[in-house]
Amino acid sequence: MRIDSRLAAVARSFGVRTPSLYSHVEDLADLRDGITALALGELAANIGDAIAGRSKKDALGFATAHRAYSTEHPGRWASLQRQAGQAAVDSGAARRIVQVTDAVLLGYDIAVPDRVHVTRIIGSALSGFPNLERSGSFAHSMPPAEQSWPELIDALDFLLTHWHNRGTARERAIP
Repeated sequence: MRIDSRLAAVARSFGVRTPSLYSHVEDLADLRDGITALALGELAANIGDAIAGRSKKDALGFATAHRAYSTEHPGRWASLQRQAGQAAVDSGAARRIVQVTDAVLLGYDIAVPDRVHVTRIIGSALSGFPNLERSGSFAHSMPPAEQSWPELIDALDFLLTHWHNRGTARERAIP
């Protein structure tokens, strides 16, 4: 029943009856994947604009593009915080996100085998910070989150700049 009421609300927002919605959207999962693909496409465009002609730390403006998108489009941002279905994963928008992320990593000369790890680490930071900020988790301590954001960017830049050296540090830590 809850799914029907959500789909009914979506149908109303488009000015159609719920059964008419099914001629465009298979089910709620299809609708969610469509929103996710839309959000991926918008975010990819924003990131592309933020990194155009830039490299290394200057290209980390793509992080700020993530944060801005989370603030400007909280509902669509939320669609990016769920496990996407295959339709969203296979979308051109998802491929574009990979391309713009790879463009940032190329500036740091991150090897192809390491890009998945680096992308997951960056993604954790770029999803986690805005989500914690939006939920009010940073509201109870000083300094304000706005002052911590440049620290996050500096930390990511440091990590990416020194990624090639991490193996020796890891090897020294093993007894």
